[in-house]
Amino acid sequence: MSTPKPSNRPAPQTLDAAFFARSVHEVAPALIGATLIVEGAGGLIVEVEAYDPDDPASHGYGGRTERNAAMFGPPGRAYVYRSYGIHWCLNFVCEPEGVASAVLIRAIEPTLGLDAMRARRGLDDPRLLCAGPGRLCQALGLTRAHDHAPLDAPPFRLLSAPAGVPIATGPRIGISRAAEQPWRYGLAGSRFLSKPFPKSRT
Repeated sequence: MSTPKPSNRPAPQTLDAAFFARSVHEVAPALIGATLIVEGAGGLIVEVEAYDPDDPASHGYGGRTERNAAMFGPPGRAYVYRSYGIHWCLNFVCEPEGVASAVLIRAIEPTLGLDAMRARRGLDDPRLLCAGPGRLCQALGLTRAHDHAPLDAPPFRLLSAPAGVPIATGPRIGISRAAEQPWRYGLAGSRFLSKPFPKSRT
């Protein structure tokens, strides 16, 4: 029996507050291919959107409120809000405290805890479990109770992406202001996106 050759790939690292304490435009693409786990359920992050402090589409643009307080830091925390009064949405807070930047997690490729996610979502197709921010939060059991929670402590577990992940870019989805900004990032060719990227922008 032959001995398996050791992998040259570095082991994934836990993403801590230091990872998030930089520009949201650096953090967002670096999250593609990272692993997000919440109490044993999760998978690979395949789609995100960046929102910075000068962005009129950002929740933090008009100043701090009770709803968006988590977005103002510290970095490496969850910002969870309800969209249109229906769906919960998960964001990762970035940049130094007080800046109000975050990455919206739009989709993951489910790889762990599929039975739990299927039960929460009430369907079997893995492509529909987490393809969209509302679906993702329902599948992972995330609610407002997770707002402000540190991303490097239970129930969250975040592991770094491997090097060389192919990334697609394009305009963000479902916004009316600053809609032209190409601040949506995704895993090129993924079947688990909420919406395909324009083919000309990879």
